Amino acid sequence: MTRWPWAVAVLALGAGCTKGDKDEAPRRAQVRKVSGSTMEVVPSEGQLPYCLLYTVSQKGIIRQLTMTRENRSIKCDAGRPVANTSFRVPVQEGTVKVYVIFSNERIQAGSVAQQLYELRDRPRVTGMDFRLPGQAFIEQLEFTPEEGGAPVTGGVIGAGGEVANGETEATEETPEGTTLDMTGAMPEGMDAGVPATDAGP
Repeated sequence: MTRWPWAVAVLALGAGCTKGDKDEAPRRAQVRKVSGSTMEVVPSEGQLPYCLLYTVSQKGIIRQLTMTRENRSIKCDAGRPVANTSFRVPVQEGTVKVYVIFSNERIQAGSVAQQLYELRDRPRVTGMDFRLPGQAFIEQLEFTPEEGGAPVTGGVIGAGGEVANGETEATEETPEGTTLDMTGAMPEGMDAGVPATDAGP
């Protein structure tokens, strides 16, 4: 009879450890606050090589942050900010959900944006919710912008989806450490991030 209390205690401890491990699953990416309304998104180690980055505001506005002339996913290196860029989130939109979509091949961003628009009211989405080629994973994060901090000049990611460093025109490459202002509009409530130099009032 003395064995039963020990067996129950071991089972209880084992169940508690399992629950804690599930709650603390490693993140595929993290959001770093640069200033009050400016953030960087940094992929963790071991992620798929390409990514797309979107935000969905409390008002339902969807913004695509990683943009190329081909409108496809870009190369995202672990431990470095996506596109070597920081993004300014409009303060008036409140807390935004940040979606990082990792893939093993470059995918078209337009179809992903449309699917995200259809799924925008779901509290959580996974790679299984999207119709994507190859292998894909979704990381959902949050960012709350606050007043303060001025953006610097931004730029557009190069046509190959790679972000090259150097002093070039904003229409060709995004210099490292720049800020993209997320303004501008797309059909059906979807907004696209554009360079701060091109942003309207």
